[in-house]
Amino acid sequence: MNSATLRRSAACCAPCPHDSSHQNQFRHAERSERSPLSFRLTLLLPAFLLLASLTPAQQSPVALRGGKILTVSHGTIENGVILFENGKIAAIGAANSVQVPKDARIIDATGMTVYPGLIDSETALGLTEISAEEMTNDLVEPSDEIMPHMHVYDAFHAETELIPVTRLNGITNAIVAPASRDTLPGQDSFIQLAGKSQTDYLLIRDIAMPLNFTGDQRRNERGEGRKYPSTRMGLAAQMRQAFLDAQDYAQKWSDYEKKKADYDKPAAPSDSSAQSTDKDKSKKTPPNPPKRDLKLEALLPYLQGKKPVILAAEESSDLQAAVNLAHEFNLKFILNHVSHSQSVLDYVASLKVPVIVGPIYESPKPEERFDAVYSLPAQLYKRGVKIALASYDSHNARNLPYAAGFATAFGLPYDEALKAITLNAAEIWGVSDSLGSLDVGKTANIVVANGDPLDVKTDVKFVFIGGNEIPLTSRQTRLRDEYSAK
Repeated sequence: MNSATLRRSAACCAPCPHDSSHQNQFRHAERSERSPLSFRLTLLLPAFLLLASLTPAQQSPVALRGGKILTVSHGTIENGVILFENGKIAAIGAANSVQVPKDARIIDATGMTVYPGLIDSETALGLTEISAEEMTNDLVEPSDEIMPHMHVYDAFHAETELIPVTRLNGITNAIVAPASRDTLPGQDSFIQLAGKSQTDYLLIRDIAMPLNFTGDQRRNERGEGRKYPSTRMGLAAQMRQAFLDAQDYAQKWSDYEKKKADYDKPAAPSDSSAQSTDKDKSKKTPPNPPKRDLKLEALLPYLQGKKPVILAAEESSDLQAAVNLAHEFNLKFILNHVSHSQSVLDYVASLKVPVIVGPIYESPKPEERFDAVYSLPAQLYKRGVKIALASYDSHNARNLPYAAGFATAFGLPYDEALKAITLNAAEIWGVSDSLGSLDVGKTANIVVANGDPLDVKTDVKFVFIGGNEIPLTSRQTRLRDEYSAK
């Protein structure tokens, strides 16, 4: 049984038969001891500062020679060479144009396809292991619908058996998101799929915040179990109140800072009334800061436009209501799903925002054409919308390249399908200076396969993350080897 067969095997090969579902140049400011909010309002770090990885540096240069190189950004190089060292791509070009150092490890890639590591724009990797066993699931905090202060990095399990399975198919980076049962369930993290510890995996701890408006968040259980919000009106009102409360919270801290600055301001030496002012000040009580509220604090970077909100809606009515809410609070947003919004795709295009599409295998609604969901990527592309594809999974995140291949069968150009899981995704998440294509200076996240990356028959032969070769082993391959030897 080869690795392609393993990737296509049933879920019973995964950890549970019931599951369906380097050194690098990144830097991230570690969370410091909490200071007063007003201080952080002026010194909040940019949304895309990244965590410095502790993955060991690439030990020696590596040259992949003779392969077909899909650069994504500047075409295809037949019979090319790509050289990488110190975790970055050092040179790329035709076979006779790249000088390979004498101490480089040379890998003959003749007949192979070389392409950048794939990026999955929404998964639950590291938050779940065995779907049927609740103790292994850390997907969402269900105690409240508005939980923006939940961070998936607090729950991320780097030792999950699902990451090696996913990595085997060329996925090297992913967004990890909380489950969508809550309206504001927490904040996403951006990970690489290799490292010695959780710290290595987590490249951007809080990269974006999901805002779910699909209808699944309505707590409309029957009878006495019915809870607020159980209607779309309730969802919108609840979110609106949360953002208004956050704005009020920020204003209170701003007012406090002004009062504190006035209290701390020293009197001018030339002021004849300085002595009197000092006496008056000694009689005053310094202002008290407002009570900290982590839930409202978590919303502030999004209200300030420093980080994007991932606006999830499927049907046209939900989509327009959610977009109106985002515009009301001037939120920077990325659309998610829009799976059943074919009637308003021109409206979607007019928003001039990226769209994360999927799951592409979803069934159409009774009133839709059979290919409505399958052709959605092509329809968005034709309207000039930048798209990225996502698996929205953990146990089957490995199937991401096949979703892109499926989209090509329904009209999406091949190059755009590949971009949807590489460069487009990197641009949407703000990491295209380091990931998403094979260019000099970018991180050496590189995949070598024996065929087309979007073809289910293709076998991945090498995966490099940060220039380090990653063993192509997983729980599945270990079980295969163990039982096939008997």
